[in-house]
Amino acid sequence: MEITELTVHELQEKIKNKELTITEINKAYVDRIKEKEPEVQAFITELTEEGMEQAKVIQNKIEKGEEVGELAGIPIGIKDIICTKGVKTTCASKMLENFIAPYDATVMEKINKEEMIDLGKLNMDEFAMGGSTEYSYFKKTRNPWDLSRVPGGSSGGSAAAVAADMVPWALGTDTGGSVRQPASLCGVVGLKPTYGAISRYGVIAFASSLDQVGLFTKDVQDCATLLNVVAGHDSKDTTSVEQEAKDYTKALQKDIKGLKVGIPKEFYGEGINVDVKKTLEEAIKKYEEMGAEIEEFSLDIANYSLATYYIIACAEASSNLGRYDGIRYTYRAKDCGDIREIYKKTRSEAFGEEVKRRIILGTYVLSSGYYDAYYKKAQKVRTLVVKEFNKAFEKYDVLITPTSPTTAFKLGERSTNPMEMYLSDICTVSVNIAGLPGISVPCGVDSNGMPIGMQIIGNKFCEETIIKAAYAYEQETNFRSKYKPTFKGGTK
Repeated sequence: MEITELTVHELQEKIKNKELTITEINKAYVDRIKEKEPEVQAFITELTEEGMEQAKVIQNKIEKGEEVGELAGIPIGIKDIICTKGVKTTCASKMLENFIAPYDATVMEKINKEEMIDLGKLNMDEFAMGGSTEYSYFKKTRNPWDLSRVPGGSSGGSAAAVAADMVPWALGTDTGGSVRQPASLCGVVGLKPTYGAISRYGVIAFASSLDQVGLFTKDVQDCATLLNVVAGHDSKDTTSVEQEAKDYTKALQKDIKGLKVGIPKEFYGEGINVDVKKTLEEAIKKYEEMGAEIEEFSLDIANYSLATYYIIACAEASSNLGRYDGIRYTYRAKDCGDIREIYKKTRSEAFGEEVKRRIILGTYVLSSGYYDAYYKKAQKVRTLVVKEFNKAFEKYDVLITPTSPTTAFKLGERSTNPMEMYLSDICTVSVNIAGLPGISVPCGVDSNGMPIGMQIIGNKFCEETIIKAAYAYEQETNFRSKYKPTFKGGTK
């Protein structure tokens, strides 16, 4: 097996046994990026030279017998919405094309404390608005399983980089499914933790009450390990929740006998691809064979969640993106006569079509005369969604649904049809509305050989439960040993 195909825990074992050095590992990933990046287009900013220098420093420390962290020297990729000191943080937008972050996000401080090596900033939909990574100002990322298809979004660069073995794991953000959906489409593990479990300080805001840092890994064990690093209270983030420190790797258990699993039937109805539905049904049978208690029930929120999500998300985006006006630290249009013209020309030139669409919609639902009819009503429905999930978790430990209603679609297939693109989020948005944790794990492939993801949803701050359910299934089925990306359907 190639170095870049190994999981992080396998890399750690080889470092410990002196079978691999930090420099050898990072050289393998740098070479892999050089080989696959022209096809996949996952990176906005590569930090490979800086990464190799850092790898030499860490390896030198090890050889001198100096103390280093358990994850020192392990490469990682970072979604380009997370502030990284001294490095461009663009949000894949012309508006922030030349913005160099003056400080590190809290999650980056934690990554740096562990002495992990950041190999680059990863592509995304502009300001995290999209479900295919086609709305990036810089490039369109491609799915490593089929280069003619999308990797999902908005964290498509992160998912594709992990699937293509260009980094062993990566950080993304999830506002309505932007970690779980691309994880599903790219055949990797994607975790969106409980809202407040990971600090959002230094993460450029899209919709503040929905945004959450998430993780992409090759397997569930790595997911638990990375969550140990980045989770925890942060006094700089008022939405960060104070709770006892947890070791999520303790949840890596195969025995799930007696686990109560709810199957919300509304998530398996109209719009769910036949192959996806069949594969999920087989996965549920597997859980039954493993001793879980399965029960179908009604969770009548799916029909309302999507509209609720887009009203709230666009309203908050309209407010958050008001700071990009050409006056302070962003792009500024040239040849403007007065301040009104600066605002108008700057925002017209530097925002992409999807971002403009959501700002307009958000401004509309917040405007006088429409606030009560749309935004206020959406917030009331949000409360109902939370209550419905609370009711479900009185009876069940986890809920299982498809992550995405379809597998990866062709590039360009939905980018001109916003409504069709928005429907890609139908299985994931309710989790963000309620602030719950959700994990997507690969559970099979469709008739075209494209990966299918299963979403496991837990109650608030019950990450251990969904990690345990995901790990048990993964160990029983071992997706990674059966399938891997083929890079078909495209040329360099």
